[in-house]
Amino acid sequence: MGKLYVIGIGPGGLDHITLKAAKAIEESDIVVGYTKYLEMIKPLIENKEVYSTGMRGEEKRCEEALRLSVDKTVALVSTGDSGIYGMAGLILEMKKDENVEIIPGITASSAAGAVVGAPLMHDNCNISLSDLMTPYEEIKKRVSLAAEGDFVISLYNPKSKGRPGYLRECINLIKEHRGNNTPIAVVRNALRDDQSYALCTLENFNDEIVDMFSIVIIGNSKSYIKNGVFITPRGYKLNREEA
Repeated sequence: MGKLYVIGIGPGGLDHITLKAAKAIEESDIVVGYTKYLEMIKPLIENKEVYSTGMRGEEKRCEEALRLSVDKTVALVSTGDSGIYGMAGLILEMKKDENVEIIPGITASSAAGAVVGAPLMHDNCNISLSDLMTPYEEIKKRVSLAAEGDFVISLYNPKSKGRPGYLRECINLIKEHRGNNTPIAVVRNALRDDQSYALCTLENFNDEIVDMFSIVIIGNSKSYIKNGVFITPRGYKLNREEA
């Protein structure tokens, strides 16, 4: 029997890949992934057989990983967490009798949150603004209900050339339920070498600084910025001025 590891490699730097993920890659005979993601873990796969595709080749990658894992040990890699907008769900839908193990990694919202402080300390959700898999009307409904429910909201795939207005429209939906001083973080390439970020509020948010390499985190009604750090309080009974 072969084995298929479905691995989240985290944000992309080797410093942020889990020990278990690195060990599974080491044990694998073949590594399958999107070309750019394989570049991120190049030192770990130098002596491995590699199968790669372009960005839109998810189904093809999964099919090949399942085929190869019939009698070999295979690692199918994706950035972030393999079970959050990664390959785990598709593999489990497609698999028959293959021996599959899901190995999680640091997802983009967790990485971005660590860069700017502790914005995800209370109830929060991730919503992708990409409409390739989900109708945009459903996306807007989820954004609106999450805002009404006072969730901290992390927006994945927030803006692309093909949908330049989605982010602005969703921010306007959130404004219906949040005050103007609600903090927002825009983190680009979180925990990678070319990382950058900006903090602003709903009132002065500028979507021109956002692209597909960004995560946008919108605070809840209790979130605030202190000394340049984005904080969502958990509810501990602290004197805010002394904390």
